[in-house]
Amino acid sequence: MKVPYKWLCEYVNIDKNINEAADALTISGSKVEEVIEFGKEIDRVVTGKIIKTEKHPDADKLTICKVDVKDEVIQIVTGASNIKEGDIVPVALHGSSLPGGVKIKKGKLRGVESNGMLCSEVELGIADENSVHGIMILKEDTPIGEDIKKILGLEGGIIDFEITSNRADCFSVYGIAREAAATFDKELKKIETSFNETDDSIDNYLSVEVKSSLCRRYAARMIKDVKIGPSPEWMQEKLRQCDIRPINNIVDITNYVMLELGQPMHAFDYRYVKGKKIIVRTAQDDEKFKTLDGVERNLNSSMLVIADGERPIGIAGVMGGENSEIKEDTTAVIFECANFDGTNVRLTSKKLGLRTDASSKYEKDIDPNLIDIALNRACHLVELLGAGKVAKGVIDIYENRVEPYTLKVSPEWINKFLGIEIEKEEMRKILKNLEMKVYGDDVFEIEVPTFRQDVKIKEDVAEEIIRIYGYDKIPVKKIIGETVEAQWTLEQTLIKKVKNVMVSCGLYEAMTYSFISPKVFSLINLPENHELRNTVNILNPLGEDFSVMKTTGIPSLLECLKRNYKRDNKEVKLFEISKVYIPSGNQLPNEYDKLIIGMYGKVDFFDLKGVIENLLNVLGIDKAEFEREENSSIFHPGRTAKLLVRKKNAGILGEIHPNVAENYEIEDRVYVAEIDLKTLFDAAKNEKRYKPLPKFPAVSRDIAMLLDENISVSDIEKAILREGKELIESVKLFDVYKGKQIPEGLRSLAFSLTFRAEDRTLKDEEVNKVHESIINRLKEKFNAQLR
Repeated sequence: MKVPYKWLCEYVNIDKNINEAADALTISGSKVEEVIEFGKEIDRVVTGKIIKTEKHPDADKLTICKVDVKDEVIQIVTGASNIKEGDIVPVALHGSSLPGGVKIKKGKLRGVESNGMLCSEVELGIADENSVHGIMILKEDTPIGEDIKKILGLEGGIIDFEITSNRADCFSVYGIAREAAATFDKELKKIETSFNETDDSIDNYLSVEVKSSLCRRYAARMIKDVKIGPSPEWMQEKLRQCDIRPINNIVDITNYVMLELGQPMHAFDYRYVKGKKIIVRTAQDDEKFKTLDGVERNLNSSMLVIADGERPIGIAGVMGGENSEIKEDTTAVIFECANFDGTNVRLTSKKLGLRTDASSKYEKDIDPNLIDIALNRACHLVELLGAGKVAKGVIDIYENRVEPYTLKVSPEWINKFLGIEIEKEEMRKILKNLEMKVYGDDVFEIEVPTFRQDVKIKEDVAEEIIRIYGYDKIPVKKIIGETVEAQWTLEQTLIKKVKNVMVSCGLYEAMTYSFISPKVFSLINLPENHELRNTVNILNPLGEDFSVMKTTGIPSLLECLKRNYKRDNKEVKLFEISKVYIPSGNQLPNEYDKLIIGMYGKVDFFDLKGVIENLLNVLGIDKAEFEREENSSIFHPGRTAKLLVRKKNAGILGEIHPNVAENYEIEDRVYVAEIDLKTLFDAAKNEKRYKPLPKFPAVSRDIAMLLDENISVSDIEKAILREGKELIESVKLFDVYKGKQIPEGLRSLAFSLTFRAEDRTLKDEEVNKVHESIINRLKEKFNAQLR
């Protein structure tokens, strides 16, 4: 934001040059992007009066001038044709310099001595070549011999600030002046807002209706007996310095107030307001409207408009309409001063491709209470410029008033937080200079003005104090600390172990996005009411394919397998450690780390199960079981198992349902596992404990039985271990057989049982007794037939 330095100094008496002021404001938190100094390159250029002219004896187009520069009369030869005796002009003396690095020295032109140069606006750098021609002629009462920079107001310059979006109060000259007053501990001059009103009330001319909550406040004033004309030079100069083109006195007043106070305003020609009524409403879909720039725009119902009794006359917060603009014969004006929802203004501006000075301020959510001073300031300027008369009264619709915010914080806490000792009275003075009211002594009760929406917590108060007090006053202290060796956290160590196991089992690591398309849930056959369809939606997605956060990592890994299958890779084994995001009401979603494994080719269920068992072994998890799972719509009902760790569900593994594999265009059998890493890590044993080799020999027995083919091996193993109690050391399945000798619906299972006692050599009688008990238990529970 560009702030003319002279304009800034009208509110605060800054006794520093522009560069010193810019440096101090940067240190106090108002970052300066650039300082543009006026007339910096101009030196030894003064005002002079032409007292005599005569033709050059050897050149028809040259003129010899005698110029009085106060202390002396010098001779200058010029080719300008727009000068005459008595004119007061800028004179570049011998040894002077001009913008662009031009140096002026005395010399001769066609044999006649010339001791300087008469200057045009172009040569002084205040106009371009296409706008003016000839030497600059100054006013008749201009004193001679004066520095041209002083005469033309080229002293000072412009400070260009980089304002962050949370400091809407600083998007104005007065807002920066407030910062300057606090920075330099100077008095901030009040803005003059007084004016006189006529006896005729605005209620006789206008009514206002607000139909949308997107308009937080709407105020209007009536200006009668308007005389349209150019605004004064001082106002035009300030507008130009802020890159705004002067138009006429009424429009210039609205722009001037916007720059001065940060509150956009708009002026409507009253005679074009149909029905003598203003309605703030949302636009209709496909409603047409031609803005002040002459472009017809298509509106929709998400956009807020200012309308009269028949049609829109302005796009709220963006631009007014061509159908109500101020013209040379305008005699009555309505001043609009409103506050609109910043997000809506930004979206409207973006949709229309129309960004204006007003929209850039509104989108920062400016203070609604700023309207009072802005509207009164505009009326004051109308009276000051003789541009019209202000009708009595104001229409002001403001339902949900924004009130000052109160914070409590102790000076002791502030000093402790900042690590510096600042006197309480110094803190109080700084906050007062920032227009915050402070009550109390041991505990400050601070009333934060409504224009400071960025000050919400006590840490904000501490920041306000230290930035004005001076960051440079914080004592420099050496960092004291012990250098320690960086180490992996426990979770990082376990994840590293998981990856190593996966790689050692021949799997390659995959990496996929955390966001997916909601369509993938149908690809993996999830029912419509399944809990995994409850997702965290992304507000600004790149597209539908990346619009929700994943609740399962299976679809993403299946997509990787599909891509490999399409590229004719015959055998693929992949894994990924992926986060899933489960919604948690209005809170941030719960995030869980999942191990996803996927494979196809020369593999079966037991290859996948073996990878999981290797992982459990490396993590030291001994209380893990695999149970049949038949209720998952993603997996094959007869080739799927749940992983239970310490009786907790730790995940699922098995063959993908043929319909799912078909959805991903994979014709081979696909095996996938999704394991919850937190459940594994909670059960992991991070310390390995060794025990001595057995001192006493083991006894082995085999059992071969016929059982129903639907009975799981794990259930049988559990029954054997439970019946064998402390004597049985291990159970291992070594044969499964189905054939002609085996009746239909049965299968033969053969187990090797190992018995051992830690304190003695087992006798056959002991082993036989337990072995017989195991067989009886299997017959009783599973109807097993001993072969």
